[in-house]
Amino acid sequence: MGEDMGRSFADKLARRQLYSHVPEAEDGAALPDYLAAHFSRFDRAGWIREIEAGLVTVNDRPALLVMTVKRHDRVGYYPPETPEPDAELHYRVLYEDGDLLVIDKPGNLCMHPTGPFFRHTLWHLVGCRYGEIRFVHRLDRETSGLVIAARTRRAAAAMDNGNTPVHKEYLALVSGAFRGRVHAEGFLVHDRTSMVRKKKRFVFADSSEADAARLDPTAETAVTELIEESHVPPDLTLVRAVLGTGRQHQVRATLYSLGFPLAGDKLYGPDERLFLKIKTRDLNENDLARLRFGRQALHAAVLEFRHPFTGESLRFESPFPSEEFGF
Repeated sequence: MGEDMGRSFADKLARRQLYSHVPEAEDGAALPDYLAAHFSRFDRAGWIREIEAGLVTVNDRPALLVMTVKRHDRVGYYPPETPEPDAELHYRVLYEDGDLLVIDKPGNLCMHPTGPFFRHTLWHLVGCRYGEIRFVHRLDRETSGLVIAARTRRAAAAMDNGNTPVHKEYLALVSGAFRGRVHAEGFLVHDRTSMVRKKKRFVFADSSEADAARLDPTAETAVTELIEESHVPPDLTLVRAVLGTGRQHQVRATLYSLGFPLAGDKLYGPDERLFLKIKTRDLNENDLARLRFGRQALHAAVLEFRHPFTGESLRFESPFPSEEFGF
């Protein structure tokens, strides 16, 4: 089920709801059968209990056990409130007007509700203060730094129409002695050696693997300028990554493929099995020692863009949180 976008914003903030839209192939299915077939949270008997408890809706009305679903019906579910994991809940607003916010996000804070996180998200925290917002781009939960939020549909559309490019720079603390400058232009492809489906690797455009990448429909072009900033004893380097494209995991996958994995990265770090341990919460002290840090050392340091309505040139900078990583 996805996060609900159809209710009033105040209702969305007050209580979490998951939802789905019924596809044509499921038209006429009994409601408990539909839920059990598509959502593994409960079996059929479990979904019957949830319906009888008043926790399931169809088209925003309380569901009845005897209902059959119709194509395009919106089936909603209110999961019970549960304690959320700890998160860093302090953020800074560097810029605000009636259209946009520029926010400095801490590490260890999800942007949107996902998994066990709802109130402990940037979306909920900022929404309670400013009302409905739409993030223009996203950062991973463990990535800190700058992000833009639109306060109106008009502003969100203007920032997303291709006429408002955003210059982005990241600072990454990596393992190894990175030297000089590397222009990494090529492709992000699925890492077929990985146990993790979403893991990617970077292939240079002039490498022997480039032809295969060009024929891969899932491959994405990626351009990153990587620049040595400073060395952190005994064996780390702070690297500036200037984005020419904006792909998911672009900086992390590129640095990993070049042999300079991000410090603290559970997926692109010393052992991807550490990433698999997150879901089962099996990370132990030895695992944490291998990672060196509690989160991935990646920070969105620079945003620069022209305001879509005033035309003003805006630039924002956020320093790398060195104290968090002990230097």
